[in-house]
This record gives sequence, C-alpha cells and structure tokens, in this order.
Amino acid sequence: MDNRNDTISFDNTENAFAYKSDQELKKADFLFSSMGHPWLVKLGTKLTPWAIRSGLPVNGMIRKTIFTQFVGGETLDETAAVAKKLGQYHVQVILDYGVEGGHNGEKGFDDSCEEFIRVIEYAATQPNIPFMSIKMTGLARMGLLEKLDHSVDQHAGSLMKRYFRAVEELTATEKEEWQRVQERMGKICRMATEKNIGVLIDAEETWIQDPVDVITILMMEQFNKQKAIVYNTLQLYRHDRLAFLKDSLEAAQQRNFILGAKLVRGAYMEKERKRAADLGYPSPIQPTKKDTDRDYNAAIELCINHIDRIAVMVASHNDYSNLYTTELLLKKGLPQDHPHVHFSQLFGMSDNITFNLAKAGCSVSKYLPFGPIKDVIPYLMRRAEENSSMSGQTGRELGLIKKERKRRGI
Repeated sequence: MDNRNDTISFDNTENAFAYKSDQELKKADFLFSSMGHPWLVKLGTKLTPWAIRSGLPVNGMIRKTIFTQFVGGETLDETAAVAKKLGQYHVQVILDYGVEGGHNGEKGFDDSCEEFIRVIEYAATQPNIPFMSIKMTGLARMGLLEKLDHSVDQHAGSLMKRYFRAVEELTATEKEEWQRVQERMGKICRMATEKNIGVLIDAEETWIQDPVDVITILMMEQFNKQKAIVYNTLQLYRHDRLAFLKDSLEAAQQRNFILGAKLVRGAYMEKERKRAADLGYPSPIQPTKKDTDRDYNAAIELCINHIDRIAVMVASHNDYSNLYTTELLLKKGLPQDHPHVHFSQLFGMSDNITFNLAKAGCSVSKYLPFGPIKDVIPYLMRRAEENSSMSGQTGRELGLIKKERKRRGI
C-alpha cells in the first residue's frame, strides 16, 4: 500500500502566505534578508537589550519589525486579532506568556501563576485557542530546581525514586518552597481542566529538567485521566529522550493516564555543550543532527503506534517529520485530524508547513508569544540568533517569500 501523502505540498506558497498582505510579505522579506547577515544580528542582539534598559525610544522600531513577525501582541487582548486571522485559515493558537523567570521572589512566582490562570480563562472564551504554554522557571526558583536535580542520583533507580530521595535532602524551608511550587502547578492544571485548555510545560536545561519531568508526570497522573490536559516537552536533541518517552509511556500504562508529549528538537544546544565541556561531564546532546532526526522520527512513530495512550504534539519546522506523521496516520487508516495528534510551528516561521497542513485538514497551531516588548526581548533575540545561525532555515524562509512575491508580481 502506498502511504505517501501526496495531497500535502510544503512548497505551495499560495496557501502558505494567503494570510499575508503584499505589504506584510515585503516586510517579512526585508526582515529575513536582514537576519541573513550574522554581523547585523550580533550587533542587534547586543544593542537592543541595552537600548531597552537605557530607556531609549526604540519600542516603536522593534514593534514594527521583529516584534510583529514573531509575537502576537503586548497584551492578551492584542492577540485576539492575530488569532482571528489565523482562524480564518483553520490554524489554531498556543498562547505563551513571554515573560521568563520570576525576578521578584515568591511574589513574582505567584504573579506568574495568576497570569497563567488568566491566560487559561481568556483562551476558554476564544474559539481558536486550545492550548497555552508555561515555563517552570516562571513558577519556581532556579536554584531550588538545580538543587533538586543535582541531588537526583542518576544511577539510583527510577526517576520517581530518585526524585523522592532528592526531596528528602531539601531543608525544611526548601521543602515548604517546593510545596508552594506544586500548589501553583496544581492550581493552573485544575483551572485548565475546568476550562478544557491544554497546558504545555516547556522543556528546560538538563540541569533542572528532572524535577520538571517529575512534577509534569504527577500532574498528568492527576489531570489526564479522560483526555490530555497536561503535556511534557521532550527535546530529542538529547540522546536520552527517546528512552525517557518509552519510560513515560510505561508509567502512563501502569498508572492509567494519557501521556501528553510535545516533541521538539531542542533549544539550548550551544549552552548545553559548553556547560558539559566546562564542567567536564559527557554532553547530553546527540553527536550529530542525523542522530537527532532519527530519534525524533522514532518518537513520532512510537506515539502514533500507541495513539490510544499518547496525545502527541509534533512541534517541528522539519518538512520530513511533519509529512512522516501524516503518512503514518494514512498508513494506519487514522484521520489526519485525529484528536490525539496536533502539529505546531512558531508564529512568524514555517508558514509553508503550518498553512499547508491546515489546508489538508490537520489540527495545527501557531505558538504565539505575547507580553510587553521589554519582557519578550529575550525570546526575540533567540529568534534572531536562531535564524542567523540556521542559514538553511533563513534561506528556506526567504526562498519561499520571494517565490510568493514573484507569483503575486510584487
């Protein structure tokens, strides 16, 4: 049986950019052309945060360029127009409150918790926003997560057993602090369950990921009984994550919950490799991109093969991985919009994948950050650096934009 999905072409620029006006397309062309110059990006990523901190009047310039390309707005209400436009093309939205880390101690973490709940309540009033995203570093002190992770003996039994031993090593004050973190998470997940909004818990650096994994599994066990509300994020550029996915599936089968798995390739590669080299431990990163791609596609296959127990989000900008998922569904006689399969790409990137998947009837969304310009600057700088270092990605975006401009004659 031929299982090629010939109905989907990621080269169809008419579908990819139907939602962009001629002026917006020209602006995207200018922006990606600029990001193709690493020296310019390097200069911009140094000067922009400094200019914001110094109070220089640069917000208007940022808003008109990189901000509108990659961010949904400064407030929740501002995201409504973007979500509405995407919805006209059957593309959904994952809302991401773009403020990173709690800088005001416990009050900052409580404030973040309330903001996440506000996002859930807002999403529930919209027809097109089935998910929201949270970062554990917005709810918990980095030092506490590091201590928990560091105390987890990597060779002492299962993750859960190691975790409970690590908790015992915390001081009384730290145990109370960790209890408050769990309470914040529980509060968020209860509201998400009540409002039927999925919660995607972002991946973190390897040195704080273990406690994030544990708390996510505990939340899944509590809230993913009937459907997937809570999703963990697995970075497949780590050489241990395919095995972790299998362990998570086993836990879901034993404890009778639906595993929510958001599959990404990864976001901290250079930082991870540098830290491993500096501190003299083996790098957690795959030796080559080919190894990452192999594990990523194997993870997709595992999820589709256990689709009754796993709800998977294919969060990828890789043509093959997205097409491979649709072909596995076709091969198994499953619908392209199966309730346990969702696709997602970052807002402002890979429109050729997103909008062509949507056109083919797949469930697909854009990951849409929002927040004050000064707070989303770290996110924007990562997007700029990512696109300057990923010459293939920038070249692909530019090539598609120029192809569509030529088709439109603009």
